[in-house]
Amino acid sequence: MRKLPLLTLLISSSVSLSAQTSKSIGQPLEKTAVALVQQQLDAYNARNIDAFMVPFSDSLECYTFPNEPRGKGKESLRKGMSDFLSKVPDLHCEITGRIVKGNMVVDKEHITGMNGNMVMEAIVIYEIEGEKIKKVYLIQ
Repeated sequence: MRKLPLLTLLISSSVSLSAQTSKSIGQPLEKTAVALVQQQLDAYNARNIDAFMVPFSDSLECYTFPNEPRGKGKESLRKGMSDFLSKVPDLHCEITGRIVKGNMVVDKEHITGMNGNMVMEAIVIYEIEGEKIKKVYLIQ
């Protein structure tokens, strides 16, 4: 009977230590993830395609949520976004909500300036890998 409380104490201590380790490791990852997503957002709003492309991985994968392919590779994104940004001079995206968990960033976006007074709401999920945005999932 005496072994059970000791085992419980050891498991509890192990879980507590693991949670502290994960928390300390996760904070820099979350800061990196937010910085990368914010960098591309700022460049998007400035319509600066070169700055916009910096945070993305060369092997970027874009999907319509949950898994419908939209494009693959950084150059595919550059081509599509270059055309789009040049044609929409009043484009602006405002983040109305953001959730960050580890290497994932989920943004709720409010987009204006498209086709006159058109307003669009979207959710974009960014997955960070190797200090670059590796996957993007769009929900419209």
